[in-house]
Amino acid sequence: MSEPAYPLNLPESGPESGGPRWPVQGTWTYEDYLRLPDDGRRYEVIRGFLYVTPAPIFDHQYTVSQINRLLGNFVTERRLGVVLVAPFDVRLPGGIGNPVQPDVVFIRREQQPRSGDRRFDGVPDLVVEVLSSGNWRFDRNVKLEAYRDAGVPELWLVDPLARTVEVFVIAANPSEYTLRERRGPGEMVGSAVLSSLQLEVDGLFPSDE
Repeated sequence: MSEPAYPLNLPESGPESGGPRWPVQGTWTYEDYLRLPDDGRRYEVIRGFLYVTPAPIFDHQYTVSQINRLLGNFVTERRLGVVLVAPFDVRLPGGIGNPVQPDVVFIRREQQPRSGDRRFDGVPDLVVEVLSSGNWRFDRNVKLEAYRDAGVPELWLVDPLARTVEVFVIAANPSEYTLRERRGPGEMVGSAVLSSLQLEVDGLFPSDE
């Protein structure tokens, strides 16, 4: 499970090493995040807390790749915007995510990043998080609440172990997500944001054969 990444074995920082000290949990900023080492770990800052996610396994990455391909083809063919995968910084408003790195994210054409942009500042239109044994509590609790509070219209939680897709949308009460649908083997999954999208759930996961 992902936990606040503190204390970390970070490079020494402080007056003795000629650099600023690492902040305490709850006070991390995007500028602090940018000082982190490029060590292959996935760091995110949510509400001032630094989190680290374990390296994903094959099932997770296979599902991310499939969703990126299928969703990306749908969006590209209709010139709706852009589909991106982690690592790419998404800074949610109000310091809620500073940044987060969704597994897959759709951003409509009117607000999509431009060539050369290092990050996206704002609210994505659709976010997909693929669960794994090391991150499912983090995605279902910390990140879901962050996306909800930032006003992300639609969130998918995709579970390769259960082979299910849960689609959450902002309810009439904007402070809550509603489960729009939960689809499993043999079923199709759709989207409120991408109204004509239909994906075969079985096609998102590695074959058992």
